[in-house]
Amino acid sequence: MPKSALYPIVYVLGNGQLGRMLRYAGAPLDIQVEPLPFNAPIFEQEEDCRITAEIERWERTPLTEKLANHPQFINRSVFGLLADRLSQKSLLDELNLPTSPWTRLESASQWQDIWQQIGDKVVVKRRTGGYDGRGQWIITQENQDLIDDELFGQVIAEKFIPFDGEISLVGARFKDGSSRFYPVTHNLQQNGILRYSIADTTLPQQALLQQQAEAMLAKIMHKLDYIGVMAMECFVVGDKLLINELAPRVHNSGHWTQLGCSISQFELHLRALLDLPTPKLMSTMPTVMINLIGTAHNAQWLNTPFSQLHWYGKEVREGRKVGHINLAHPDRQELLHLLDKFAQELPQDYQSGLAWVQSKLKLSK
Repeated sequence: MPKSALYPIVYVLGNGQLGRMLRYAGAPLDIQVEPLPFNAPIFEQEEDCRITAEIERWERTPLTEKLANHPQFINRSVFGLLADRLSQKSLLDELNLPTSPWTRLESASQWQDIWQQIGDKVVVKRRTGGYDGRGQWIITQENQDLIDDELFGQVIAEKFIPFDGEISLVGARFKDGSSRFYPVTHNLQQNGILRYSIADTTLPQQALLQQQAEAMLAKIMHKLDYIGVMAMECFVVGDKLLINELAPRVHNSGHWTQLGCSISQFELHLRALLDLPTPKLMSTMPTVMINLIGTAHNAQWLNTPFSQLHWYGKEVREGRKVGHINLAHPDRQELLHLLDKFAQELPQDYQSGLAWVQSKLKLSK
């Protein structure tokens, strides 16, 4: 493969939408980014290349085994650590960072202790592989039989948190230990899948949540000697944050940065991997991201000013992320009008979420 004129080539393990958007972000800077399917043929990588991944877990193939042993696979050990909820939760406990009380669930004999020590309602999660609401069960004493012998040892049980809201923070750490952070993003999930994100620095509690989140994510990235973009999802409980999950990569809740920030999360990840000069991140205007889940393409989405459609070119299937729409405008009233237009162009199951977004924006100062 040809090498970029200015910078080492960046290989991305995985060729889904995140890898594709990393490639787009690299093009204006003449950074060659090559997303790779797991089953791609083996080839010789350049000694000075950089290797990253768009997903925490990957199947073992000749190519992934070869890449995993390359000295320039940045954060290689971190992917496996954070892909397993057991080791991820253990890391948070080691760092004394707030997360929901939890335990490894290995046998039915633990249930009585769980009800007494953790709570009368828990979320049982697969240690690996579960995402977008899959591999998770809400369990009480009445339905504990849903967790059978096949799952014991492969799951953790954590306290069910009746949270007030959900936020995420996307940030990056550079080789010299310095960090950059985007504004905290307010999220709405439906059926376990992120559907909407709002980035607006004037929302209530923003400064308090930002301060907490930055301190927590910085501590995690420093402990792991991490380089690149990392995302942290949290529950908001009153004025406190509980860490729900970590993702050592660019993240769905950071897509809004493509339109609403001076540097997108995809470009920021490449800048960090290649240790390039990077100014302070500037959020330019209130921004909303709408995740398109199992929804057919509508050409009318292209007929909206101050919006940006990203269509992933996937077959449309129920529950599948097939694209997203970013909307941004300095005038919140205009942003509300744009959301009204999209409400007419999106199916019924989007309407409650769009109403949530509009209600949040109306709380802005």
